[in-house]
Amino acid sequence: MTHGPSPDTKHPIAAQPRLVYLKTVITNPNIIVGDYTYYDDVEHPENFERNVLYHFDFIGDKLIIGKFCSIATGVTFIMNGGNHRTDWFTNYPFPVFGQGWEVAMPNEWPYKGDTVVGHDVWLGYDATLMPGVQVGDGAIVAAKSVVTQSVAPYTVVGGNPARQLRQRFDDATIQALLEIQWWHWDIAKITRNLTAICGADLAALRQAI
Repeated sequence: MTHGPSPDTKHPIAAQPRLVYLKTVITNPNIIVGDYTYYDDVEHPENFERNVLYHFDFIGDKLIIGKFCSIATGVTFIMNGGNHRTDWFTNYPFPVFGQGWEVAMPNEWPYKGDTVVGHDVWLGYDATLMPGVQVGDGAIVAAKSVVTQSVAPYTVVGGNPARQLRQRFDDATIQALLEIQWWHWDIAKITRNLTAICGADLAALRQAI
């Protein structure tokens, strides 16, 4: 019995070269992507890293994306290098240009930490995630949303700035799913229990544990 495409396959659907398993095309060590997470882009799926903006090595912030995520065309991540000092009288980053302007170099620039996307997250078309946000497991970010604050697990958010639209399930079901963490099962177990994972019967999923 087969257990789906290998997570090391670049194009897991041979007839759809627009879709790539993302970890196979990442070269930046500060972008960490879990198995089976895919990026869909009809023009340049291999160039996902161009969507991770202001991601400078000297800052060291990370973009961390979990397993089994679905990332649509045009999803963009703004990293900490895009932050300016807003407590100054000017927005202009004079010190970075040097040649005498480095005299105003601050001890630190704004830094909001790593950007973390959980497991089984769906990021819709043209969504933008701002620096340091955390998107919980099972969450959905609607198309063209701008995520400025962290998103709770199994929550649907949308808009600019993104706001909670609804929870996908009741609190008890969400808690159970976060405890089950099916995405950490080995792939053979996932395959055996796909009808439960691809369903909405919590009792059936519990039986698979």
